[in-house]
Amino acid sequence: MVQILFAVFTALGGLVAVLAGVYGLRQTRRITRTGASAVALVKPAPPGAERPLLQYETADGRVMEIVSPVPLPAGGSVRLSYDPADPRDVVVDGRERTAIDRGFVAGGALLAMTGLVLAVFGG
Repeated sequence: MVQILFAVFTALGGLVAVLAGVYGLRQTRRITRTGASAVALVKPAPPGAERPLLQYETADGRVMEIVSPVPLPAGGSVRLSYDPADPRDVVVDGRERTAIDRGFVAGGALLAMTGLVLAVFGG
């Protein structure tokens, strides 16, 4: 019984990881394809933060300042794509984090399959 419960939790954890990875890949693809683009100033990281701030202006004139989704050196500028419906949701061009999302999909699929094998052959 304990092994079946462990198998179910393993499989469910794997499915959650797969869904998280697929969602991340979908968001990156959607913003890259249909988002608006801007040039952002890379400002130094605030105290206690690891990543710098990105400051950019949206097409409707709003000035946004967000924490960079990827590590960048401060002081330069980068091109990014943002979601016009939520300009805080950005993808830094050339620094998409698809490897992490693909890792979630692969690792989650492995966990889900492990859980299924444990459930079928362990019970």
